[in-house]
Amino acid sequence: MKRTAYYNAVPQVQDQWPIKKALTFSDVDITHPFLTLSRQQVETHIVVYMTPQQQEHLRAEGQVGFNAQDDDTGEMSVMKLKWRGSYYNLIGKWGKVVRSKGLEVGQEIKLRWFNGCLHFSVPQQQIVAVPPIRMVAAPLVQDHWPIRKVLTSSDVDPNHPFLPLPRKSVEENILVHWVPQERERLRKEEQVSINARDYDTGETHGMKLKWRGNYYNLIGKWGNIIRHKGLGVGQEIRLRWTNNCLYFSVPEERYVAAASGHDNWPIKKALTLSDVDTNHPFLTLPGKAVEDHILFYWTHQAREQLRNEHQVGINARDDDTGDLLVMKLKWRGSYYNLIGKWGKIIREKRLQVGREIRVRWENGCLIFSVPQ
Repeated sequence: MKRTAYYNAVPQVQDQWPIKKALTFSDVDITHPFLTLSRQQVETHIVVYMTPQQQEHLRAEGQVGFNAQDDDTGEMSVMKLKWRGSYYNLIGKWGKVVRSKGLEVGQEIKLRWFNGCLHFSVPQQQIVAVPPIRMVAAPLVQDHWPIRKVLTSSDVDPNHPFLPLPRKSVEENILVHWVPQERERLRKEEQVSINARDYDTGETHGMKLKWRGNYYNLIGKWGNIIRHKGLGVGQEIRLRWTNNCLYFSVPEERYVAAASGHDNWPIKKALTLSDVDTNHPFLTLPGKAVEDHILFYWTHQAREQLRNEHQVGINARDDDTGDLLVMKLKWRGSYYNLIGKWGKIIREKRLQVGREIRVRWENGCLIFSVPQ
């Protein structure tokens, strides 16, 4: 009853369309039809307004069915929301929506939950204005290196060599330059061979770009590149697509070992619905934040244990109360879960959706705080 009361108390969002997204390459792929939505937005603007029964079904089964209305046409469909860990997929009749509305990369879709139904809209003016510019013209980005990434612990692991790149960056700055046949092959085979050139040395490598849903992995010779260039956590890699080749560069002067930052709390997060669920207690933390501000300070042996066993026991301290706890950090691929005593923390601190938790690593211990 308490949780239900809390959900009902959440004020209606002032924006009529609280979720807005520019459609990506994978969103409009009718061979694998699904719309990817960020977890934070879904849990803040959709799940929180569902009935307790729908919320419980989503937690237990990992997906839930509901009615969805196309506000542009008035058509109703039965669709499903599927939890994928760090994001959600809208599935069911999404392929039909893509075909009937002629959706393309760059168009904006708007979503909201109202009266027990998911409403969505793709304004007509977006359909006319965007696609030719996004998909065909694709002029060289003003930035000489449109894709930049600070390397994390998993990026420089030669035992499991791959470089994950955000889907949006790859689709807007690499795939947009490909011919339709190459993009179609990537959709069907989920990976494509490419030439990659090290801008710093002039060396050329045969590599592969592999589609992994909400991101892409660069694989092939990545392990050799890690070893030959001596790549480490905190270095910045830059990438661009030019003349049918992927160029990359890791400037020497960029090797600054991922300092903890001026902020005493480098990791801050607004708690989501899944973070405060005492039935399945875990706190989800972004992979990059954990690797830059926690794993960076671990010994090589501890990081290796995490890679091999996918979880490691750690000491944790509640900075608000001084309580010491033994917890576990679990690696889930693109994100990490803090488990162990998390359910107890939720209950004792009465954590709720929207509260901010702050985290840092200090003297071999995970310190956390939830300011009142």
